[in-house]
Amino acid sequence: MTDPATSRPSDPVGLHRVLEPSGVLPQAAWRLDDRPGLWADEVRVRVERLNLDAASFRQLEEAHDGDGDRVRAAVLGIVEQRGKMHNPVTGSGGMLIGTVEEVGPESPLGLAVGDRIATLVSLSLTPLRIHDGLARWDGRSEQVPCDAHAILFGRSIAAPLPEDLPAELALAVMDVCGAPALTGRVVGRYEGATVAVVGGAGKSGSLALAAAREAGAATTIGVVPHDDEAALLTEAGLADHVVVADATDPVALRTAVHEVAPGGAHVTVVCVDVPGCEGGAILATREGGTVVFFSMATSFTAAALGAEGLAADVTMLVGNGYVPGHADQALSLLRSHDGLRALFDRRIARETAEVR
Repeated sequence: MTDPATSRPSDPVGLHRVLEPSGVLPQAAWRLDDRPGLWADEVRVRVERLNLDAASFRQLEEAHDGDGDRVRAAVLGIVEQRGKMHNPVTGSGGMLIGTVEEVGPESPLGLAVGDRIATLVSLSLTPLRIHDGLARWDGRSEQVPCDAHAILFGRSIAAPLPEDLPAELALAVMDVCGAPALTGRVVGRYEGATVAVVGGAGKSGSLALAAAREAGAATTIGVVPHDDEAALLTEAGLADHVVVADATDPVALRTAVHEVAPGGAHVTVVCVDVPGCEGGAILATREGGTVVFFSMATSFTAAALGAEGLAADVTMLVGNGYVPGHADQALSLLRSHDGLRALFDRRIARETAEVR
């Protein structure tokens, strides 16, 4: 299908799929056109699994008291209403894996029918229609098996799924592959950097720690919320120091980092999916340092005004999820760090056990 019933010309960023309001990009749109017919530069993917981003899933789970049926109904409602998986509370979505079903003749993505891929753009801007009512998902995990179709634009990003890794593992890594790539880039700007990763035992946090070490960090600090996470991260061997602190308590976070690194970290990376971590991250960072917020739960107003109120001379970056080569880098880290691979395997096994 390559002749949609519309006279709107296609646009590589997907403006032609925006139904309302007019004049905004697909991510900011309230509703997208999710029809399967393709414009000439588009690709249609048959979706086998969604990965909801952590902040979105946590919000849905808390809003529905952990009731999986209600969470599933909420996700179905969002996608049906909006033509995409775009949580209206968090503003985030996730990503997907699937098989290329049709390629428009002018698509620049280099994909072919039958390619098994992961999309590296957010579900919050990807036209999506679910066909099976999410019948195979119990609403209790971030990974969502499904039968659906999705549309990629001319400027979308996708990567082939690696053949040497299970699909669930590849999806978990590629969902957060922007974090290690940006962390490595920032850490490389400092000589002998001390790097603190808040949420260091999580998916993006553990990858960020591995990337920091490869980028030449002299000292790595993993901040976790409780002893179980500390044991997990210590066993993985990804951090020189593992400290336990409530990231939403600014004084506790500052104290935990400064006790290990007097003066604070050169680079602090925030990889947690709860709000209220901005002040502590700023206080944990030394003057002239950099804070990378790689969490959809971050309030950038709180970060900017908080830094100003603290007279903190720090650079603050938004992790936008894309750095050239980020998927390959993240997968390479997973393959080369046994502890990182073991941590991911344990998390996936635990999540699978919890939803049985």
